[in-house]
Order: sequence, then structure tokens, then C-alpha cells
Amino acid sequence: MHTTVAIIGAGPTGLLLAGDLAQSGVEVTLYERRSGTSNLTRAFGVHARTLELLDARGLADEITASGARVERLRLFDRIRLDLTRLPSRFPYLLITPQYRIEQALEERAVKAGAKIVRGARLAGLTQDADRVTLDFGDETATADYVVGTDGVHSSVRAALGLPFPGHAVLTSIMLADVRLNDPPEDVLAVNTVGDAFAMVAPFGDGWYRVFAWDRRRQVTDDTPVTLDEIREVTRRVHGTDFGLAEARWLSRFHSDERQAPAYRVGRVFLAGDAAHVHSPAGGQGMNTGLQDAANLSWKLAATVDGWAPAGLLDTYQQERHPVGKLVLRSSGMLIRMAMLRSRAARWARNTVGSVLLGLPSVARRATGVISGVGIGYPGAPRAEDVTLRGGERLYEALREGRHVLVTTGSFPGYADRLRIAAPVTDTGESLLIRPDGYVAWHGPTADAAKALPRFLS
Repeated sequence: MHTTVAIIGAGPTGLLLAGDLAQSGVEVTLYERRSGTSNLTRAFGVHARTLELLDARGLADEITASGARVERLRLFDRIRLDLTRLPSRFPYLLITPQYRIEQALEERAVKAGAKIVRGARLAGLTQDADRVTLDFGDETATADYVVGTDGVHSSVRAALGLPFPGHAVLTSIMLADVRLNDPPEDVLAVNTVGDAFAMVAPFGDGWYRVFAWDRRRQVTDDTPVTLDEIREVTRRVHGTDFGLAEARWLSRFHSDERQAPAYRVGRVFLAGDAAHVHSPAGGQGMNTGLQDAANLSWKLAATVDGWAPAGLLDTYQQERHPVGKLVLRSSGMLIRMAMLRSRAARWARNTVGSVLLGLPSVARRATGVISGVGIGYPGAPRAEDVTLRGGERLYEALREGRHVLVTTGSFPGYADRLRIAAPVTDTGESLLIRPDGYVAWHGPTADAAKALPRFLS
């Protein structure tokens, strides 16, 4: 069996990538080792930049309708980030379980023509100058390109022989899906007391997910979790266990900080947790993976279609690897600050943090990094969702998966890769927006005809 692009791993990163490629007319097959789907999930927060990318795929309104919004994100004690001032249509953190994101992305991918093969466990791969051969044990498959979106224990990364340097930042994190007789008033209840933390997030169906950690009890991942253990830590952190009544699932895991040195080896790419993992602080894991996929998908599609500028695929590493490093650094700083043990250290953290976040420039930087709205690429800043002539928004125009040129000029050609959209006001300037919502070029409209070939051929 041959496919143009094979994706290994049907989590949110792989599903968004598959949907984008299929929508662009690329033959794509998604291989998943699990035979069925599951509602057991670790990710709950969808940040503003990710919601913008989902909006550019026509999914944001559906997803936000079923979630709960957090406008002020509590990091620890009195330190909160005000998200309401984000320059985005989505000035909040959306709380919704990962499996709902996966459901929406899978429906889109399948509708666009992506093929999903379940129960396929990758045993190895080889590649040459023309294609990649995938070994699934009982059978093999070939592809022009392969993307590993198969998580922290990535078989693709292992087959490439890539190291995954880093270390465990937190061990013995407990997870529990529970019923609560006295749920918290806040959508997201999170706090730390130095030797423990606990977060409570709603599924939206009467069940809640509790994340808990206890410095006093550090055990192996396979040590069973008890409901009493969850209750005790939650009480210690929040002063109440919220009337914890029953659990349908209990588990324990550890959190690493790791990053692969290369996101591309020949015809094979890594994205999401296969490329980088970090602490759960700030809720950036799933979000960073989805943003990896949005960056890579249009570049792969352009390459397959034969019009990609020279070196376009190499820009995936150049743009996303530094972002992965930034997320590791910022989430690592947050978790270490949250876990300060002494009262004096926590007092200093709270005092200094409150002063710094009172400075508008610092607050904008902090909310921009955590939400993703403030992250751009060299020479390609994030494009804001401006209103176009006729009332359409820019991110609605991006739903076709093509570049969008915001201009009052006339530019024939490139119809398969370029959408022309008129601004409300003619400023004499034009903007070329990449399919992933970043500015590729801006300048006088008179110069656009000369600039376009650099990006579209």
C-alpha cells in the first residue's frame, strides 16, 4: 500500500495535520496503534492561538460552544494572568477535554478524505531519496513523506535513532475522573501549597478531572492510586475535597521535559509530543502540538503540489524548534515557581510576581507566550483577525487552506494557492497571509506583483 503522506498517531496533532492535507487534495493515511477511541485525556485547556487556528478550519464556534471559559488564569496563590486583554477573538482559556477536540478534528479529516487505519503498530521504518517504507509487523506500506505524531514514546523517533534529551520534572502525578457533590465555583480550580498541588477541571457532563501531586509520596507510575489519596491532597491544597464522591478512573504518571534536536530527518518529520514534551504548567502541551501541525501541513501540501519555494520544508524546523524550546523554558519556570517549598520563597514569588504582572509590557509578554498569541516567527508575525470588505473575517477567508492576499489590487494567477480579499479601507498597502495565519509579506500594493513569486512558486 502506498500513500502520499503517512501520519503515525491519531491524537489531536495528527488529526489536524491529516485534515489539512486531505482538504488540500493530498492523499493521506493516518495510522493509529489503538483499535478504538477513548475519553481518557490529560489535556483540558485550549488557548487563544489554538482557537484561532481552529477558527481558520471552521471548528472554533462548535468547540467553544461546549466548553467553559477562563478569563483570568490562576498560576499560583494570588498570581493570575488577565486574558481578557488578548488581541484575539478568543480572549480566554477554553476548558474542554482533549477528546472533544479529537472528535471534531477526526470528523473534519474523514470528511475531507483522510484514511484512518486503527490497530496499526509501527515496528520500524527505512527511507531512501524517493520514499519511506513503514514496517507494521504483518505488513508494510510506503509513503512519500511520514510524520510522527505518536507521542512521548514515539516509534517514529526511535526508528530514526534520534535522541530525546531531558529529564523528569515531576513524578507521581495522580489523575482521577470523579463526581463532586460540591463542585468549585471557579471553572478551573488550581492551587499549590509548596509540597502539593491540585487542579480540578470539568468534563462538562457531571464528571471532573483531578490532577494532584504530593511531594511527600513519590512512588512509581505503576503504584495504584486510591480515592482517599486524591481526597487528602485536594483538601490540603484547597481546604476542601469538593465533596468527592466516586471515581470512574484513577492513574499515575510522570512528566518530562525533553526535546528532539531535529524535527526533520529526510522525508520524515516529528510533531507534537513526539518532538517535545514539558510540564503541564500553563496547559501548553496539546496547543503546541496543534500549532506544529498547522505550520507543517501547508508546507507539505505545497511541496506535494510542486509549487513550494526552495527550502520551504526546512523552515518547519527553523520556525517550530525555537517555539518548542520557548515552551519548555516557560512551562518549566512556572512549575518550579509553583513548587517552591519555603514560605519565604513563596512570599517573594508572590510579591515580585504581582509587581511584575502589574507592568503592562510584562503582562502582555506573559499572556502572549502562554496563549500563543504573542508568538511569531522571524519575519512572519501572527496575523490579527481583521474584518474584510463585505463583513468576512480574515480567519474565515483562511478556511480554504490557501494564502490570502489582502489587497485592493488585481493579481491574476496563482488561483490554486491564493485567495484575494479586499480590505475595508484602501491604505495603499497589501498583506500576504500564510495558510497558518502568519504574515508572509506586507508592503505597497504596487510591489505585490514582484513579491508574490517568492512565496507562491
